[in-house]
Amino acid sequence: MNPAKRRAIFERLRAANPKPTTELHYRNPFELLVAVVLSAQATDVSVNKATASLFQLADTPEKLLALGEDGLKQHIRTIGLYRTKAKNIIGLCRQLLEKHGGQVPAEREALEALPGVGRKTANVVLNTAFGQPTIAVDTHIFRVANRTGLAPGKTVLEVEKKLLRTTPDEFKHDCHHWLILHGRYVCKARTPDCAHCLIADLCDHPVLPVSQGTAQIHLAKKTKARAKPAKPAARHQVKTQPRKATA
Repeated sequence: MNPAKRRAIFERLRAANPKPTTELHYRNPFELLVAVVLSAQATDVSVNKATASLFQLADTPEKLLALGEDGLKQHIRTIGLYRTKAKNIIGLCRQLLEKHGGQVPAEREALEALPGVGRKTANVVLNTAFGQPTIAVDTHIFRVANRTGLAPGKTVLEVEKKLLRTTPDEFKHDCHHWLILHGRYVCKARTPDCAHCLIADLCDHPVLPVSQGTAQIHLAKKTKARAKPAKPAARHQVKTQPRKATA
């Protein structure tokens, strides 16, 4: 894919969604870290349902550690692999208190040393909580990057490195959010909605033929819909932290 087409893709995604963010609910970096650990092989919806009550009781490492592994399980038992996740979360709480003064570190090496935290989780936290231009590649982004031709690769790490190398700097911070939302709701694995895809005419391997006019009409509808007054947020949904400037 050439640079002009790549830029056009991100320009359209930005026009349709200027300020994308995670669909996980959180109020501080610690809650985000816990939510991302819980989200492995689980939907954001299921995680948000579990953390709605959990974070009311325990929104710091101290409180969650006091709740204990068994107490944590009671809140997250509807989430897949909840036993392993409970063990890892209690372990990372202990390490945060012992090695980081109860604060979530803003360095990749320190994050990846925590139980249950891999490269993808670290990337999400670094990007969303600390404003760093990292790109977390999950199954949705891996599929979109390969299907569209944005950053084809055989492994998650290969795709991540290609996206970091080829994505214009002005789009890097939001790249992860745009692509994951596009993969989740439009460029789906089994039934991609090419007819309503705003970048279909720029895709290297569209599943269905779509004209540029159709894509532009869809973009116009997205922009118009964005201008409508937003509905009040549900009571359990919390506001995200203001984005910090990238160092």
